[in-house]
Amino acid sequence: MCRSIKTLRPPAQPEEATEEEMRAAALQYVRKVSGFRAPAEHNREVFERAVDAIAAATADLLDGLEVRGSARATAPAHS
Repeated sequence: MCRSIKTLRPPAQPEEATEEEMRAAALQYVRKVSGFRAPAEHNREVFERAVDAIAAATADLLDGLEVRGSARATAPAHS
């Protein structure tokens, strides 16, 4: 499912994913799941809420992932 959604985490993408990229992935997901490329006017609000929720969940996921061996890992604090 959603094979065209680009991988947004390292090492596939060395820099951090942008909000635009996360929203585009969320939009593709909602389109795939709903079966609509563009919602009818009476479904627009729920469609957009779903895109917003999935984009936020994507940001939370990417922020919380620890990719071993990546430069993103934080160094221990010094006293």
